[in-house]
Amino acid sequence: MTADATVALSGQQPPPITTASQPLIEKHGIDLIDHDERHGTARQIGMMWSGLVLNVQVVVYGALLVVFGLNWWQCVLAILLGNLTWVLTGLCSLAGPAAGTTTFTINRAAFGHHGNRLLALFNWVMQIGYEVLDLALMSLAAIALFGLAGVTLGTPGTVTVVLALAVAQSLLPILGHRAITKVLRSLIIPFTALFLVLAWLTASRLEITTVAPGSLAVFLGGVALAASGSGLGWCPNAADYSRYLPPTVSKKALVGWVFVGGALPQSVLMLLGVAVAMVIPAATDPIGGLTTGYPAWFVVPYLIFLIIQMITVNAVDLYSSGVTLQAMGIRIGRWQAVAVDGVICAAVGLLVVLSGSFNAFLGNFLLFMIVWFAPWAGIFIVDYLLRRGSYEPRLLTGGGPGFGYRGLAAQAAGMIAALLWLNTTPFVGPLAAATGGLDLSAPAGLIVGAITYYLLSRRITLSAKEI
Repeated sequence: MTADATVALSGQQPPPITTASQPLIEKHGIDLIDHDERHGTARQIGMMWSGLVLNVQVVVYGALLVVFGLNWWQCVLAILLGNLTWVLTGLCSLAGPAAGTTTFTINRAAFGHHGNRLLALFNWVMQIGYEVLDLALMSLAAIALFGLAGVTLGTPGTVTVVLALAVAQSLLPILGHRAITKVLRSLIIPFTALFLVLAWLTASRLEITTVAPGSLAVFLGGVALAASGSGLGWCPNAADYSRYLPPTVSKKALVGWVFVGGALPQSVLMLLGVAVAMVIPAATDPIGGLTTGYPAWFVVPYLIFLIIQMITVNAVDLYSSGVTLQAMGIRIGRWQAVAVDGVICAAVGLLVVLSGSFNAFLGNFLLFMIVWFAPWAGIFIVDYLLRRGSYEPRLLTGGGPGFGYRGLAAQAAGMIAALLWLNTTPFVGPLAAATGGLDLSAPAGLIVGAITYYLLSRRITLSAKEI
């Protein structure tokens, strides 16, 4: 990779970095990582995902399934089906070590240098949305801690808490990839201990009663929620973290470790959320509900851990939203992009906290995001497979076509299919309405996007020609 190519990717050429002596703040943005700077193993990436999903919000996802109207066995089945999408996260991870750059820089190969900007914008908005959810959750936890101490925060105090946490959550992503992955792996043990205590407190009170199952439409909506909040929702972040792996890493090991590291702990925590919701119906409020049903000796460390968890989870989103902003063509350094996104997240998060509409925002946000990222994930994976993991540098550095019309056409087809089958509170697609509310937005978008792209692109020798 030439210096000119690196400049074309990031707007500035980073100084050389050795694996033996890495700077405190990561200098790389969306530039291609040299082979001598690649390190790590597939197992480490899997452990990073484990550290990421061991958070309270995953418990809330499980509790929301009960609110949807699913009985216990439907909840279990929805969780298992939804978490199978971690296979897709693993497949999306393969492009990272193959190309050595971020997801939405690699995305230029399928959508073109200019066409990619629209998809990068979608992803940037989605990452901001996840950041807002996490910031709102940790802010509510901090406010609850003040309440337990006998301090009632008014609007000025609430604003101060939100802004202080917004600053705190930006520190780790500014440090960069190495700091984030290291911290996430180190938090696996304490987070696991926290949830074991929660499981112990819940198991002694759990009584599974026979409840009429929800309708097929309700069940499919639950599957869509589980998928969006698990592997499918993390696909756009996958290559951002696997790009530092050496290109010789085993493909099977990478997909396998991402699946095991993500799907297993997330499935267990979502099941715990179902149990908690059955014991305490108010637990869908992750702060007020849980804290009224468990002893104070558990509630206080639970809230403190929740804040720490959300800070680390948001580090992943802020890092990805920052490099996505660069992939949109905005000439800005990686850490400056993180700072910009942090300010936006703080402003929107403040509105969510003050409005008290956390659960409504969460459910509709997760389902609406499926419309774009389900077809995109199918296209991204098919593009990697058709290229056999070989990306021409010029396609990633702006030297390829401005618009990848095949990719854009497939994305449009997939989004239309997803919208037709979408069932949310503010919008119900015509096919969903005609079938009694069936929500097939995730599989429809994924399958239509992937098949359309394959049919349009299969005759081209992708290793030698751009799409």
